[in-house]
Amino acid sequence: MIKSMTGFGRCEMEEGNRKFTVEMKSVNHRYLDMNIKMPKKLNFFETSIRNLLKNYIQRGKIDLFITYEDFSENNICIKYNKDVAQEYMNYLKQMAEDFSLDNDIRISSLSRYPEVFSMEEQSPDEEQIWKTLEKTISGAAKGFVETRIMEGENLRDDLIVKLDCMLDHVDFISEKAPVIIAEYKSKLEEKVKDLLADTKVDENRLLMEVTIFADKVCVDEEIVRLKSHIETTKKTLLEGGSIGRKLDFIAQEMNREANTILSKASDLEISNRAIELKTEIEKVREQIQNIE
Repeated sequence: MIKSMTGFGRCEMEEGNRKFTVEMKSVNHRYLDMNIKMPKKLNFFETSIRNLLKNYIQRGKIDLFITYEDFSENNICIKYNKDVAQEYMNYLKQMAEDFSLDNDIRISSLSRYPEVFSMEEQSPDEEQIWKTLEKTISGAAKGFVETRIMEGENLRDDLIVKLDCMLDHVDFISEKAPVIIAEYKSKLEEKVKDLLADTKVDENRLLMEVTIFADKVCVDEEIVRLKSHIETTKKTLLEGGSIGRKLDFIAQEMNREANTILSKASDLEISNRAIELKTEIEKVREQIQNIE
């Protein structure tokens, strides 16, 4: 199977007091480029997230969005700092003695002194958070891959149709090329006879001119290579896997051969077919850009 480089996946998971929502989408890219947007408190897991996604994706520009909700009511606790309170009491007693004042300190007033009571956020259970987050990302990634595979199958079918159309053009050029040489020879003989009238035609000279012309317009090598590239592309599509880069290279080679055929064309029909061939190759190259 082959995969498209465009896809979408979403997964939502809630365990205990935590809820994760993960969405991911992708577009074409030459390499694997991940853009992760998530709450700062999850930044610790970024490396693990990237490594996890590499199990599902080889190429493409990936945008990953993570939202996190914590419904815990006891994630913040109040801490009583006895040592700090004791320090305040010692100094207050000292002040009462120094200035001959009554020590009228009360619990309600002492509790309002800085740092006697402090609020602390409890350390999150990172192992449990990652366990839930990993399952949510994996769920989104599996759905994401399914959409890529579905679109990849459509791309494969469309490409095979285009490749068959290209093969028709190549077969036409292959069959027409020898006819062009024969027609050239016939026209050349008639023209020479008209010019020389009753004078005997030099067959060797005529054959040499036809040979030179045939060498200029010969596209046998280009035809063989084009057919080979088309068959290799079809075979690669059916084998599947991460084939985008390989197919892109083959498409460039096919375009090069088509350009050569067009430059050698001396017949309007062959020229038109070569242009049609180049058009189909360009369509194939555009579709290949979507393959992982």
